[in-house]
Amino acid sequence: MARTDVSDSFQAFLSEAPETSKAWMEVVQKLGQASQLDGKTRSLCYLSALAAARLSSGIPFHAAQARSSGATRAEVIGAILVGLPAVGNTVVESLPPALRAFEE
Repeated sequence: MARTDVSDSFQAFLSEAPETSKAWMEVVQKLGQASQLDGKTRSLCYLSALAAARLSSGIPFHAAQARSSGATRAEVIGAILVGLPAVGNTVVESLPPALRAFEE
């Protein structure tokens, strides 16, 4: 069954490469457990990294995750825009999908 909370590309990864995606998800989980950041801060940092890397397909999932971790709408916006000085206005492309996902 297709998940509706992840992008089409990540869904293809999960369904077409199940062993690789399982290994990847285990690594992601272990990295999260090793982090010294709380869940909300980690979620906001992840949004910043996705926006800076222009990986907008992951923005909706991680914006919703940030909200679930206790982030406010203003914090999500701030996390995305923090990269403006470093990478320029390309980060603003991530605002619409992040805000849509945050408000769902």
